[in-house]
Amino acid sequence: MSRHFDPERDLRITRIIKAPRATVWQAWTQPALFEQWWVPAPARCQVVEMDLSPGGAFVTRISENGGSFQPHLDACFLTVDDRQRIVFTNALTGGWRPAEQPFITAIIDFADHPDGTGYTAHVMHKSNGDRALHEKMGFHDGWGTVIGQLAALVEDRG
Repeated sequence: MSRHFDPERDLRITRIIKAPRATVWQAWTQPALFEQWWVPAPARCQVVEMDLSPGGAFVTRISENGGSFQPHLDACFLTVDDRQRIVFTNALTGGWRPAEQPFITAIIDFADHPDGTGYTAHVMHKSNGDRALHEKMGFHDGWGTVIGQLAALVEDRG
């Protein structure tokens, strides 16, 4: 698969997580662990469905300020390469169904690093306008916060 970072339409965030790749992968693929870091605290995440196979549903809900859980992400996994890469999109829902309002396709890469795991989130948008909107919504702060929460979780388990 060839992929190119397009600065007009894409956003990227990278971090070294001081934990083995297998541990970081588990935090991404085990719903009980995933719920602990996927949304910026103090908000809470609930995994409704996580079918880690191409075409599998990826559905989460979010609770902010102690309120009831509301829809957060309704997406579809495109690729799940064990301990290497996860690709999902909200352009499709589970079972390859077209979504109402597509916004992103995300490629999450996991790589061995001397200090643990190289973690990269490459998020693609259909237009510069969507990219700009996502950046204005706080992409770097939001995704940076949850990656920090992921790191805190797995570095403790390492």
